[in-house]
Amino acid sequence: MERLLSVDQVAELLGTTVRFPRRLIEERRITFVKVGRHVRIPETAVSAFVAAHTVQPVTARRSSLRRAA
Repeated sequence: MERLLSVDQVAELLGTTVRFPRRLIEERRITFVKVGRHVRIPETAVSAFVAAHTVQPVTARRSSLRRAA
């Protein structure tokens, strides 16, 4: 069975305040599970969220234009 994380654990894992994962849940931007009145987020959902929002660095291109001296 997959590990389910609390909102506090997700916030700590992402390095954010608790408000951020709560907002993701409210806006339905991350998968979550309701266990009674408790909300849990699957560890794979956190990984998928991070992967989907990861921005790759831009490689520097050499400009073919030269500055006037």
